[in-house]
Amino acid sequence: MLVGALADAGADHNAISNAIASLESGATVSFEKVKRGGIGATKYHVQVQEAHVHRHLSHIVKMIEKADISERARRNAISVFRRLGEAEAQVHQVPIEKVHFHEVGAADSIADIVGACLAFDLLDIGAIVCSPLNVGSGTVKTEHGLLPVPAPATALLLVNAPIYARGPAVELTTPTGAAVVATLANSFGVLPPMKVTRTGYGAGGHDFPEQANVLRAILGEPTGADEALNVWVMEANIDDLNPQVLAYAAERLLEAGALDVTLQPVLMKKGRPGHLLHVIARPQEREALAQLIFAETSTLGLRVYPAERRVQSRTFAEVETRFGKVRMKVSSEGSFAPEYEDCRKLALESGVALKQIIAEANCEYLNQSR
Repeated sequence: MLVGALADAGADHNAISNAIASLESGATVSFEKVKRGGIGATKYHVQVQEAHVHRHLSHIVKMIEKADISERARRNAISVFRRLGEAEAQVHQVPIEKVHFHEVGAADSIADIVGACLAFDLLDIGAIVCSPLNVGSGTVKTEHGLLPVPAPATALLLVNAPIYARGPAVELTTPTGAAVVATLANSFGVLPPMKVTRTGYGAGGHDFPEQANVLRAILGEPTGADEALNVWVMEANIDDLNPQVLAYAAERLLEAGALDVTLQPVLMKKGRPGHLLHVIARPQEREALAQLIFAETSTLGLRVYPAERRVQSRTFAEVETRFGKVRMKVSSEGSFAPEYEDCRKLALESGVALKQIIAEANCEYLNQSR
């Protein structure tokens, strides 16, 4: 499905077909326009001229090294297979050199992995962001017998990746697909800020009635925003805590990795004045920060909900004022602001009002920019 999506987005079909033929694995490939759930998509067909062959990692690496593909695609394909081999070795408790790749070592899976790595290279993809993965549910028949979905190797490969299960009770993410994602994806989460240039849809083998069985690839160019990521917002209303302790808790949360911590005065029930504690956290730090809130404040509960955070790219410039050097934060849109700590330090050293230091830093930056 991934190869089909990238081919649908513009990766050269003939280049992929020729590369797979050069592997001499017994597989040939073709592309077909189909519909899944009413959506036009490209189906990547792999025809195999052999029965399933049990290959070791060393055999597969040699095949890829001799193939007529770019160096980047070669390097990535070998990395994907090594990642897959490591997972299979851990699941079956055998050395990686003795792993029989079974289905994933067969010609069709080699064509899938090499085809995906080559398609990324043909499209000159610089970074890959993957959405949360629908792994499916139920069971799947393998050469090891009936296994739960996600299969053990899939679950291991997707450690720290966001996953979910929705739709038909079938395997929707295979170990092969999981290995490609785990090896090549730079990050997981929401769509990054970008200007969309092309889209492509890769078709699965089945046409499910409840949802379109397609994988979508969205290609784009970076925009001025430097960061777009899923975050968690944690809030608590607190009216029974010493303000000194509350300020200390805010400091601890920032030191522990919170992206932002704010305190807002609020009027609570029975007319009691209190504070709204508002914390923005990365997904991987949510639980640790939640426990810190419970440890350092008197709240007995938290409101926790997901959000998206976007930050513009920024650079630093330095200006020389009469009182010393000040760093200026400059956004991609041209807005700027002096670094507070630099201005504070100069104000304390010179005895000049902080607002005057800030004003002079702004003036010097404007003069330099003309």
